[in-house]
Amino acid sequence: MKHQRSITPGTSSQTPRPPRRATRQTHEIRIIGGQWRRTRLPVADQPGLRPTPNRVRETLFNWLGQDLTGWRCIDAFAGTGALGFEAASRGAGEVRLIEQDTALVGQLKRIQTLLQASAMQIVRGDGIAALRQLDAASVDLVFLDPPFDSGLFEAALQSASRAITPEGFVYLEAPIPWTDAQLEFAGLSVHRQLKAGAVHAHLLRPVKPA
Repeated sequence: MKHQRSITPGTSSQTPRPPRRATRQTHEIRIIGGQWRRTRLPVADQPGLRPTPNRVRETLFNWLGQDLTGWRCIDAFAGTGALGFEAASRGAGEVRLIEQDTALVGQLKRIQTLLQASAMQIVRGDGIAALRQLDAASVDLVFLDPPFDSGLFEAALQSASRAITPEGFVYLEAPIPWTDAQLEFAGLSVHRQLKAGAVHAHLLRPVKPA
């Protein structure tokens, strides 16, 4: 789309701004590229909800090459859905968003409907369990952005490593940098890495057999 739209859950796509609430402030982020470029997505001011910054998403999709036509993607900790909607906007053939919070799942589904995002599947559930249920080497890209204060990183990385194809990618956000030595247990290595504020962003790839 060449024009800018604002999308607010529970309203039409013509509403310019999300409604102000006395109990919960709403912010916005925007899709960086693809068919929904400049479309704004609402972000509830909710404890622990930390959307991937615009700058980081822009860099990530520069790393990935912009065109994701036909890619199979899963976001195991979807939150605002920014990463998944960005992938779908760039042509991904299948994007699965997993989120445990009921209110966030409802918001994601409303945005999906407004965008008519037919390639997307939104599921309420546990992200690591969802990764473990995938067939081995069945997806091209896994997004991992678990709560920074959780102990989920190792389990998520191991499950994601099993799920991606030999040429696939795992995107990881973490409060600290991960090194090849730390990733050895999952058979992954750092392909690209950056720091933006408190966020360490990593693009990981499977280690090639010697």
